[in-house]
Amino acid sequence: MTWDMRMRNNMFRRLPVERATGRLYGGRHRLRVVYRTRDLVVLGLGVMIGSGIFKIAGEQAASTAGPGVLISFLIAGGVCLLVALAFAELSSIIPVAGSAYSFSYVAFGEVWAWIVGWALVMELLLATSVLARVWSLYATQALNGFDVPIPGWLGDLIGQQRGPDLFALLILLLIVLMLATGSRLSLKTLWYMVLAKVIVIGLVIATGLKFFSPGNLTPFLPPARPAPEGDHTVLDALLGAVGGGTPHVFGVWGVLAAAPTIAFAYVGFDLIATASEETEDAPRKVPRGIITALLAAVVLYAAVAFALVGMVGTSGFARLNPDKLLIAAAFDSVGAGAMGKLVDVGVVLALTTVILVLLISLTRVIFSMSRDGLLPRPLASMSRYKVPSRATLLAGGAAVAMSQTVDVLTLEQLVVIGALFAFLSVPASVLALRRIQPDLHRPFRVPAAPFTAAVTILAVGWLMVNLKVQTWVYFGIWMALGLALYMVYGRRKSQMKLLLDEPPPERPVAARLAAPPPGGGPLSAQSPPGAGASGPYPPGVRPIGEYPPGVQPIGEYPGPYQPGRPDGRPAAPPPESPYPTGRYSAGRQASGQFAPPGSPADPHAPDPYTPAPYAPDSPPDPYAPPPYSRDPYASGGPYGTGASGSDQYGSGRYRADSYGGSDQDGDDPYGSEPHGPYEARPPHDGEHQEPPGGRHRR
Repeated sequence: MTWDMRMRNNMFRRLPVERATGRLYGGRHRLRVVYRTRDLVVLGLGVMIGSGIFKIAGEQAASTAGPGVLISFLIAGGVCLLVALAFAELSSIIPVAGSAYSFSYVAFGEVWAWIVGWALVMELLLATSVLARVWSLYATQALNGFDVPIPGWLGDLIGQQRGPDLFALLILLLIVLMLATGSRLSLKTLWYMVLAKVIVIGLVIATGLKFFSPGNLTPFLPPARPAPEGDHTVLDALLGAVGGGTPHVFGVWGVLAAAPTIAFAYVGFDLIATASEETEDAPRKVPRGIITALLAAVVLYAAVAFALVGMVGTSGFARLNPDKLLIAAAFDSVGAGAMGKLVDVGVVLALTTVILVLLISLTRVIFSMSRDGLLPRPLASMSRYKVPSRATLLAGGAAVAMSQTVDVLTLEQLVVIGALFAFLSVPASVLALRRIQPDLHRPFRVPAAPFTAAVTILAVGWLMVNLKVQTWVYFGIWMALGLALYMVYGRRKSQMKLLLDEPPPERPVAARLAAPPPGGGPLSAQSPPGAGASGPYPPGVRPIGEYPPGVQPIGEYPGPYQPGRPDGRPAAPPPESPYPTGRYSAGRQASGQFAPPGSPADPHAPDPYTPAPYAPDSPPDPYAPPPYSRDPYASGGPYGTGASGSDQYGSGRYRADSYGGSDQDGDDPYGSEPHGPYEARPPHDGEHQEPPGGRHRR
């Protein structure tokens, strides 16, 4: 095998859909089923509606798009809806915890799955750390807003933008403990918090519309002007290199430039897919949850943006107090300061739910990658709480370390590029699976899939090139580190590699049998046991037509009625019995004993054309029955009593009057007792014995 072939086998092996979903391999779906459709909608709203809904519209309106930010919200929402359709189709096919990572594993192979999974880890880990810091800032602001006294020593440990922060540490530890112990409180808490922040958002919209002024929406697209230095995007760099132009804000370009940042606010609908293994009827409910949650978030964001911009206007944002939360400062500017305090509480609740859902999703991605062997397998083990506690502790510990040591607030756009990179892989996976596995059952299908998926890829790519050049550089460094980790560990420890490297199980193969003599018929049991045309048979293999000792084929009797005789004598049916004592009692007397030897009605009469099977000098008859195939209930058989005829149960194989039952009139050929006609006869020792259990006992 060449080096290229070895690399192909190691890095581009695809995960079969059956293995991804656990249909053929037990133990894959080990997470508890806890979510329903409405829980998934709450899960999505819990992560999509955070602090961004209270500030992002004002920030982008003031710095980039003006009132045209409303169009930016719709553009970003439309692109995310296209991506959501792709997530919905793949979640209906592969409802597993890995989300985009698992989709890529099935569609493109292991190395691409690792790249997507590594991007998801960066996105979720960094988002958790960033939002823990933001939670601390807003919690401190809420305390100040309600005039809660804060000691001087504590003031230096909370609400810090960099360095150690006590509030960020405590909120992460609390949520990690809740998730690691499998507490049902997490889902109930999520419900109550999401309900509370939706109520706060409703009050914000209602209050903003009270102070709404149509003049604040004009001009809807302010004149374009050069962008500040340091904010150049990849698209700006490309256009500058090609046309020599400079980037601009406001105007049409400003509206387009604001869309990628706003798309960050919608990030979270994709995380619903990570809960697929914990959802009842996931192929149908997960797509519903994804689309419903995204549409609800788009409506809420657009409504808040409309109320906020109409209340303040583009020029009014520059005059707001920079030390306060933007929306709280906006309400202060119109004389509704009490509403600002309520918003502070709503933001704290909103960020708590976002951190909770982000940690759940990060844990599930790590769990899925560990289950496939790309990360250490012990991380995929389940604790006594029926949750992946080790993966939860690792994810939480990493988030705590990053939030306390790294200036994460300056890396916010890395979260966006990680999410968009995963978004890019999902519609591509839809196209790939439609081509290579078109017959897969798809409970949800993307309408006009080839065209829709292609448009989605172009739209997501356009959002990505609108990110800063510095963000792309940091993202490239992270992905290079991840690829090196895969080459060192994941490629060798992959469960798919171990599965493919296992030798196939050895199966016993029967030797070819010798050609039967003219006239057909089964092989003679008098041949040496295990002998065949090509030598002894493997253990447990028996030639066709040969029966184990003590087994009598139904309907075969030694005597003149064997089919396929070499003397050409036709096989004749057994004569009717003059003693009708049952369906299978031909040749028996009324007492159950066989008629005297030589009687035409005796099927065991000696056959003058068949040599005795035990005659020492006679050649073996290949058509004679095996020596162990005689009637076990006949006289002298293993269950008979010899010639004395003292067997009270009779000696027939299919004796109708089993254990005292009689059927003299022949209406019931199988006897009237519940033992059944196929009951084995125990040895008779003079006492009645219960028959041994059998397959046909009733």
